[in-house]
Amino acid sequence: MSYDPNNPFAKILRKEIPCIPLYEDDATLAIMDIMPQADGHVLVLTKEPAATLPEMSPEGAARCIRTVHALLPAICRAVGVESVVVSQFNGAAAGQSVPHVHFHIIPRAPGVALRRHAAQPENPQTLADLAVRIRAELDRG
Repeated sequence: MSYDPNNPFAKILRKEIPCIPLYEDDATLAIMDIMPQADGHVLVLTKEPAATLPEMSPEGAARCIRTVHALLPAICRAVGVESVVVSQFNGAAAGQSVPHVHFHIIPRAPGVALRRHAAQPENPQTLADLAVRIRAELDRG
């Protein structure tokens, strides 16, 4: 899978497509997934132009993991769960649909099935309200 500078995440990083941001630093941007598999499904995007993890710098990959690590407790508290799935796909055969490195943080509650990804967009206000709760938990530390 080759990098396409016009992929949706690159456009989000250039502010050509709107998103609901949660956290940003010089290496990453964390946003609400607009078609979440669970409440609180967050994407952590690298700012490096890389389609797959092996194409990234080791430093950039480490920065993504640091952002994931920082967000996990806040997301869990905001949605009231203790468990999460962190996933990252490399290549179409692995399930990657956007050629830009990103990590999924998907909260999990016992007995609650995941929704099918990319099945239906979530109400933007619902996502914005949840983002406020996650940001508040992030600020609390």
